[in-house]
Formats: sequence, C-alpha cells, structure tokens
Amino acid sequence: MKKKSMASILGGVLAASTLVGGGAQAQSRVNVPNLMAERCSICHADDRGRLQRIEAQRKTPEGWLMTVVRMQRMHNLELSDDERRALVKYLADTRGLAPSESAPARYALERRLNTVESHASEQFAQMCARCHSGARVMLQRRTASEWERLVHFHLAQFPTLEYQALGRDRDWFRIALEQIAPALAKDYAYGDDAWQKWKIFTPAPVVGQWSVSGHWPGKGDFNATMTVTARDAGDQYALKLEGVHADGEKLLGRGTAVIYTGYEWRGKVEINGVEMRQVFSVHDDRLEGRMFVADHDEIGADVLAARLNGGTSRILAVQPAYLKTGEKTRLTIVGSGLEGEIGLPAGVTALGRVERTPGRVVLDVIANRQALGVHTVKVGHAEGGALAVFDKLARIEVTPPYAVARVGDNGGATPRVDARFEALAWAKGPRGEYRVGFVPAKWSVAPFNADAKRDRDLAFAGAINPTSGVFTPSNAGPNPLRHLMTNNAGNLAVIAETVSGGQKLKSQGQLIVTVQRWVDPPIP
Repeated sequence: MKKKSMASILGGVLAASTLVGGGAQAQSRVNVPNLMAERCSICHADDRGRLQRIEAQRKTPEGWLMTVVRMQRMHNLELSDDERRALVKYLADTRGLAPSESAPARYALERRLNTVESHASEQFAQMCARCHSGARVMLQRRTASEWERLVHFHLAQFPTLEYQALGRDRDWFRIALEQIAPALAKDYAYGDDAWQKWKIFTPAPVVGQWSVSGHWPGKGDFNATMTVTARDAGDQYALKLEGVHADGEKLLGRGTAVIYTGYEWRGKVEINGVEMRQVFSVHDDRLEGRMFVADHDEIGADVLAARLNGGTSRILAVQPAYLKTGEKTRLTIVGSGLEGEIGLPAGVTALGRVERTPGRVVLDVIANRQALGVHTVKVGHAEGGALAVFDKLARIEVTPPYAVARVGDNGGATPRVDARFEALAWAKGPRGEYRVGFVPAKWSVAPFNADAKRDRDLAFAGAINPTSGVFTPSNAGPNPLRHLMTNNAGNLAVIAETVSGGQKLKSQGQLIVTVQRWVDPPIP
C-alpha cells in the first residue's frame, strides 16, 4: 500500500471531508473489526488480544478522526481514505457520545469560533483549556486509568508545557495526575448512564423532506426544503436543498451526508456554487446545528429543521422576527405540518395570504400598538416562533461582543478569517425590556485603546463593510510600513449605529485581529 504524505492526510482532515464523502460502496466493503485486528492490535492488543486502549475511550466522530490521523502521522499507520472513513464511522457508532453528553460542547463541533468558554473550575481552565478549548476535553469519555494515561501523553508529547505560562508556576505534573485526572474521571466517566441508554435506542429515520429555517450573519434569514434520500451504504444519504434568502436570492444545493452514532449528522453540500459543511444533531423529527463554508468556517448559518412527511406539527421560526407598528411587512412562518387556522397575536392583522404549503405560510401583515411585546404564532395545532412587535427601539448591542479575525493570504496557504457582526435590538414595553432581533445598522471600526491608536491599528488591520457588518482583515506577513515591520494585527472597537424614533442608538464590541491559525484541528 502506498503511504500518503502528511500534507495529503492533513488536507483532508482540516477540510473535515474525511468524515463525509468518498466511495460509500467502498466504505461499506471495509470489514472494520478485521481492519482493527490487523492494524490496531500491533500496538494496542493486550496479552488476551483485547484492544483496551481503544475500548476504554468514547469520542465524537471528530475526536476519533483526530486519534486515527495521529496514529497515521506519528506511528505510520497505513490506511486508505475509505478505510479511515469506515474506521471513524465504526468507532463513533460503537464508542461515541450520547446526545446529552455532547450537547454542552457542541459549539466546538459546529465551529462557533467566537464562543468565549466559561468553566466552573478555574483549575481546569488553567491546566487544560489554556492550550486548547475545554470542549475538546468535554467531548470525550475515558476510564480513570485512561485519563491518567492522557496526562502522561501530554507531558511526553509536549514536554515544554511545564515551562509555559500557567505551567512553570506550579507542579503541573503532580496536579494533573492527583487532581485533574480524578476530577475528569468523575465528570466525564466512561460508563455514563446516558450512553448505556442511547446504545439501545433506535433513532428515527431521516429519509424524506425537511423544512429548514436558518439565519446567516451578514446576510439574514433563509428557509428551504431539504430532500434526503438513501445511498447505497447504511447511514449515507444524498441531499437536495431548494429555498430562498430574505433578500429574494434563491438557495439551491446538492450534497451528501453521513450519520454517526445515530444522531451526529455530517453533511457536505454545494450551495449556489459554494462548498459547505453541515454539523447537525438529529432529534427524532428535528435537526439543529450549523452550516458553514468548507474553507471559511467563520462564514455560516444557524439551522433548524423539522420533518415534513409524518413529523410533528411544528413552527421553527417567524421571518422576520419582528414587526414595526404601522409598517406593512411580508411575514413567513416556517415549520412542518402547517395546516389549520392561522393565529396571529392580537393587534397583528393579516392583509392577505401570499403562499401556503405544509412547510411555509407567507402573509402580508401590519401591527398596531396593541401588539407591543414578544408573541408566539399559531398554525393549527402548532404554536411557536418568537415575533416581536415594537414602535421604537430602546437600545442595540453588538454581537458577538468579542470576536477574533485573522490575517492571511498574501501568497501564503492560509486564508484570511473574517469576523461577522450583527446589531441585536431591544425595546421597552409595559412589562419591561424585550428582545426584538437583528436589525440593520451602520458599521465602523475605531482604535480600541490608546495603544491601538498609537500603533495605527485602524490603518493596517483591515476594514468593515458599513452595511453587512463583515470585517475583512488585511494581508498576512510583515508590513514594512508598520513600526518594526510588524504584521497587520490590531485591537479595534466595532461600532454599530442605527436610528429609531428620531433617536440615535449606538453600541460597541471588541475585535482582535491576529495572526493565522497554523494548527486547525477538527476540534479546536
């Protein structure tokens, strides 16, 4: 078997394409137990032939992918692409996480890169989450002995970690073995009850049509119908999407998906000519998660979907999420099983129906002050969504309040990483302040502090689109125009402004423009 180069292996991993795609038939022909006996037992089998190191861990598909690729990179494990996909599928299915176990840290799987982690244990944050996300730890389960072995692995693989910040000021190895490992064995135990119950649960089928609702920062809402058909191998599916963005642009896409562990949906689709990834969690007749551009995971959309054929009547979203009193608005109710009488909040009047299907109800409406506040809507037996009605806004806030963009390109292999901001609006009513939703704003950037002003970060770090709120960083590499020829990093204030009721509203967030992500694993 011809060995693949490290660049070839890593290229597939960084794009996450190792989890989706390839030859479904070829993967189905791989006998994984035989493959493990042949390739894994050489290093891992004990004197009774058991693969205890593997059997004592549980991980997400991305976690197992990282492990398998490490075996290829560091220990010369030889696998074809189809063998690697089949092995990861088998391990995730038989030694994965239950939905409740992965739920608290799905932000890492969904590549929500501007998530600011908060951990109850300061010691965990300092000992573990100083080098990688805490989510990487939270998305695995091990026996007590395996958590101890992980400590030994860290020190053997990264011997300088004891001399780095938050390592050299303490007896890192002793603390890791005597305090951290036992705590992890308790908090993230291998034999969790949730996994024991999930192993015997029969997941609902996904073949059929799904009503999809999404929100794309920098572009707005969209809705679509996703048709899922089975492919040749089990848990492998073909996808077709047809929908529309809020600005009227069509959304058309085709692709494939694989389901791991009975609920971990990983899709690869081309939408309007752009290759994208889907990371969803399947809950009976519902999907939720994120869809993002393959080589720019900061660009993407939050997604909710409900089964159209045979699923529960459900309202996923109301688009737009708000009405201004006295203004005619075209309102779209997205969901499944949308049959029966349409129930709008008191004070919201339907002016005419534009479209009606089991997945969409489109109406022209107008609201008066009687409707001020946040309401659900009804269609038949389904009730949900969040429709805010306001007459003037009280304030806006920049979201995310803290974000990171990265310089790139300029002849290098690493692309820029944009930052995308939205203005979240709030209004005041008789019962207090309430959330309105994302509103249009005028965007600008400024130096965040005196140091940023002195270093002229505003002139070098990049520019923000004044309408969309998308910040594009500058080129990578040394800049001869900067002091000491430093790069185009910067510390900027991101400012959103809008006018409501004759009053100017303004809010500010922070943006750090920094260097490239040289190491970009499937779980940060």
